[in-house]
Amino acid sequence: MRTRATITLTTAILATLAACSSSSDDKADTPNSSPTTAAETPTPTPRAPDATELERVADTYVSLYFGGAGEGAYAFLSKRCRAKADPATYAATVDQAAKDYGPDHPATDVHATVSGAMGRVSYKVKGLPKFDQQGQPWTVEGGAWKYDAC
Repeated sequence: MRTRATITLTTAILATLAACSSSSDDKADTPNSSPTTAAETPTPTPRAPDATELERVADTYVSLYFGGAGEGAYAFLSKRCRAKADPATYAATVDQAAKDYGPDHPATDVHATVSGAMGRVSYKVKGLPKFDQQGQPWTVEGGAWKYDAC
């Protein structure tokens, strides 16, 4: 019975881990001290998140996940994944992962590829090779990378 519960929990954790991410790196523009007219004010062109940003976001997501920060990790989930994952259940899964494995499992060897608003990340989870990922899907939503492997 205990083995069955462990297998069920591990399956749930793997499904959740393979499920989601995001970043809230939106920064307000610093106001210009010199007066300008509307015609002279340049319109900032939004910068599409790149592979380097995706690698940083995936690393943050893994740290939050194994650190037991369910609410923080949930914020990295895509809309599609959030629709499938109840926040309380997800937080409980993340909390259990932290209890089972501890927080000292950062992502290593993180590599991302990006094509438009879609990205794929491969990484290792320090000390937990069963959680290593290859080609984990991420998507851009609201200008930020979101975990989309649900």
